[in-house]
Amino acid sequence: MEKQTLPNSSLILVFGILSVFGCCCYGILGVIFAIVALVLAKRATILHNENPELYLGYNNVKIGKILAIIGLILGLLYIICLIIFFAIYGLMGPEEMQEILKQYQQV
Repeated sequence: MEKQTLPNSSLILVFGILSVFGCCCYGILGVIFAIVALVLAKRATILHNENPELYLGYNNVKIGKILAIIGLILGLLYIICLIIFFAIYGLMGPEEMQEILKQYQQV
């Protein structure tokens, strides 16, 4: 029987890469891409484990899963940092922020 590639193996890899780069967009895009990649990777892993000799491309799934986990962690850290920043400083205008920066520069 001829080996075939795992469904969505390339897509999982692409979403894993996008999840790492998506962390820079306030963390939301990174988290979304990471969750989608992890769900697709779980399905592909189950399919591969049923018949490992039948499918190719499992390395793409593993690498995409690792990148998705990294992207998820970075995205969540970014979101947590934003929440802490807004909890401390709130939604200030530029004038109030410049005053705070001047206070820190004087120390």
